[in-house]
Amino acid sequence: MPSTASPTQLIDRFGRTVDYLRISVTDRCDFRCVYCMAENMTFLPRADILSLEEIDTLAQAFVALGVKKIRITGGEPLVRKGVLGLLHNIAALDGLKELVITTNGSQLSTMAAPLKAAGVKRLNISLDTLDADKFKAITRTGDLHQVMRGIHAAKAAGFTRIKINAVILKGRNHEEVCDLVQFAIDNGLDISFIEEMPLGVVAQHDRAEAYYSTDAIKADLAQSFNLLPCTENTGGPSHYYAVAGTSARVGFISPHSHNFCGSCNRVRLTVEGRLLLCLGNEHSVDLKAVLREHPGNMPVLKQAIVQAMQIKPESHQFNIHEQPVILRYMNMTGG
Repeated sequence: MPSTASPTQLIDRFGRTVDYLRISVTDRCDFRCVYCMAENMTFLPRADILSLEEIDTLAQAFVALGVKKIRITGGEPLVRKGVLGLLHNIAALDGLKELVITTNGSQLSTMAAPLKAAGVKRLNISLDTLDADKFKAITRTGDLHQVMRGIHAAKAAGFTRIKINAVILKGRNHEEVCDLVQFAIDNGLDISFIEEMPLGVVAQHDRAEAYYSTDAIKADLAQSFNLLPCTENTGGPSHYYAVAGTSARVGFISPHSHNFCGSCNRVRLTVEGRLLLCLGNEHSVDLKAVLREHPGNMPVLKQAIVQAMQIKPESHQFNIHEQPVILRYMNMTGG
């Protein structure tokens, strides 16, 4: 089907406008979270991943095509050498409204202030538990106290509406949802609870057994908090509620129990240069190949991006009870 998209806007065949790009700048991470990757990972060689200059060029192309929000992800994006310079360049792009980052918080104690200076507007920080031993078990290598220092550094640097992301797993941390919301309230944060997404085969972790639905989390929270539906959103898949009597918001990302595909405005650029049109499908275009076969040719790159919208699927088809069809891990997908 020929593209009908305007050269300055990305519209898929279902009429959805794509104005949000998530860019993975590395598949490497200093944690090994059980729901994200295997304990012993083999990471991509440098030649197979996008250079910072290539990422910069791709960001320019997407913003020229109407993307208003870019989220930088990983792996852990802050372990990528030179990332601050890349962030400065992307933040300065004319037409971009918001540059944000998802991080595990491990590097924030030293990098929060430089990130603010580079032009990053908001931070999402992964925090699945407030118990140091559970944190070590879930992340395999992480230090909860290091992440806490990072959260305080981010607040001191002047970031507002910092959001905690918590993946809730039955039997691992599901009994902490009220404590996590109270932590957010006490520290002036927002929080989103995320149903685990079945990407990559992970040993010693049964996803069906660990699944804990948004509805179950809401029922738990209702015992301690009054959640009021609100119209605010951040351009992503979270459905937000205000916590009565506080400034905190609680969001829910529910790929299983409350499919959000109908309003999807997102695409993802993987660390190896694949434009992934859907988190739960393999529809993709190799933009690294376009870049390297046509160096410096922005019109060709932009046309490849426009045409890619025509293979964006209508929805994902996750099944928590089956082995994942999608074999790539979350650290390669970029969240």
